[in-house]
Amino acid sequence: MSTAYPEENTVVLDRRESPFGEVVLRRRGDLLQIIANGTFLMDTSDGRSERLLVDAALDALPGDREHPDVLIGGLGVGFSLAHAAADPRWGRITVVEREPAIIDWHREGPLRHLSAAALADPRTEIVEADLVHHIHTTSATYDALCLDIDNGPDWTVTEDNENLYSPAGLAACAARLNSGGVLAVWSAQPSANFERTLRNAGFRAVRTEEIPVVRGVPDVVHLAVRAA
Repeated sequence: MSTAYPEENTVVLDRRESPFGEVVLRRRGDLLQIIANGTFLMDTSDGRSERLLVDAALDALPGDREHPDVLIGGLGVGFSLAHAAADPRWGRITVVEREPAIIDWHREGPLRHLSAAALADPRTEIVEADLVHHIHTTSATYDALCLDIDNGPDWTVTEDNENLYSPAGLAACAARLNSGGVLAVWSAQPSANFERTLRNAGFRAVRTEEIPVVRGVPDVVHLAVRAA
């Protein structure tokens, strides 16, 4: 959740149009914020939930799986990538980000200080692509999918993203997971409906971990395991 700052302390650092709409990077006080199509996505205030997204997926994997491969859906402000790259237990780290502006902000812009070490890590690969399209078309498989491209299954940034949380989208996610692989989905609020959809899609060990916030309902990570 964003820290409150007076509106006059907000400065737009970059604003770009893409096939998916408008994406904005702004500085508000000492925070950097990403806004997509007028919807607040995330800022640099905390990162606890983004780190939990990665840790919970790793913890849910079988203990004998050495150097599992992870796909992170959404680069955002880089918390998930940086946390994964700081953990030597992960193997290949693939980040799928559809907005070239966000990739630029990390490679040579204001977000570089958060992700420079992770981007230099030989395990890291950045794929510029729409995550929904990538999930449906790639032949690559992973041990974990850590997805954070919306404010949750019930609050998507674009209508096209709704496919990812549908039975067809979850079937595509399962196809991208190795046997016993873990799907972890960040959300700004719990979704009992999404839990039911996961179970109906054949995932097992479906559960939701809460991350307390300063005010309002907690952030959550939905977790599910692909059946062997």
